[in-house]
Amino acid sequence: MPVPKNKPTTVTPEGSTSEPSPPALPEQEEFRQHLRRLAVSAVQVLIEQVMREELEQCIGASWGECTPNRRGYRNGSYSRDLVTPTGRIEDLSVPRDREGQFHTQVFERYSRYEPEVAEALTEMFVSGTSTHKVGKVAEKLMGVAPSASAVSRLNQTLTEQYEAWRERPLLGHYRILYLDGIHFAVRHGTQTDATMILTALGVDLEGNREVLAFRACAEESKDGWSCLLQDLRTRGVSEVDLIITDGHDGLLAAVGALFPATLRQRCLVHKQRNVMNAIPKREQQEVATELAGIFKQEKKEEAWLNLTAFKAKYRQRYPEAIRSLIEDEEHLLTFYAFPQVMHRYIRSTNAIESLFSNVRRRTDPIDTFTTETSCLTIVWAVMQDIRLPKIPVG
Repeated sequence: MPVPKNKPTTVTPEGSTSEPSPPALPEQEEFRQHLRRLAVSAVQVLIEQVMREELEQCIGASWGECTPNRRGYRNGSYSRDLVTPTGRIEDLSVPRDREGQFHTQVFERYSRYEPEVAEALTEMFVSGTSTHKVGKVAEKLMGVAPSASAVSRLNQTLTEQYEAWRERPLLGHYRILYLDGIHFAVRHGTQTDATMILTALGVDLEGNREVLAFRACAEESKDGWSCLLQDLRTRGVSEVDLIITDGHDGLLAAVGALFPATLRQRCLVHKQRNVMNAIPKREQQEVATELAGIFKQEKKEEAWLNLTAFKAKYRQRYPEAIRSLIEDEEHLLTFYAFPQVMHRYIRSTNAIESLFSNVRRRTDPIDTFTTETSCLTIVWAVMQDIRLPKIPVG
């Protein structure tokens, strides 16, 4: 979990200077255009629903209805593409009637109102609640208001891509698993609360990085982390060479229960920050340099000697700092069990914090999310545009 920004520290995060510079981030309008592209599938559902209701009005009967006012019969559908400013809609299903009398007006109307359709769907995607405006746009396309069930289906469609990603099968073996929780703000009525997104970032045996799962919780807990880790198990993960975590008790308990045989590395960035919080500001620079130097030794034996000397030097002067340092001490030097080329990548959970730093900058146009579902969906959507470079895995 990230440390609050007001905590003083002079420690430079491990590995932060080794990461490639992130690509230029999009401005607010580019972000909205990105969401519009994600709305293409919802546009297709909207148009197809509009045409079905148009056909229903043309023949004077709903599907399977027997009525004396019927003026014709359905005759399946044909497929076509529709190129729109929002994006290409492929295999659009256009209904037809048996007598060939039905001609949809949707394409002409859609060309007039496309910007409003895209904007409405984008707003609904962000908020998860603005179905009324989408219904008004659909009414412009049809000439009549769509049914409540049709609008409800649209609202569900916008999260289907995320749900498919969330349930996808995973590899059986990962080289590295980073675990950390990131705060976001979610509005519940008039109140805005902090929501924690528990995140699992995996590195496969070839060095490819990808977010494997995340879960929204009110706060970090053993139950929340257990559910996320069990989800990884259920979706196929059976072996992990190294898990990197901070020191949250609930997270450590969940890891111990579900991945008891896996080596674990304590995030050294979090650890060094915790230690430095107990050091007076006037001495932080000198102590921070000594502390960081412990974990930059080429061999574990040398690092252990430096760690022992550091504890002996400051045990009497700063007992609280040393107490913090030796918590979870057995997992501070785990990274030495892996090839040296990997060390700077596996000493901390910075990989997750760096990713979410990019996500936050891209989602700045959204003040707060209105539901946890919309928060997760938008975070996932933005991640699709962020390329995670490979790392060496020895």
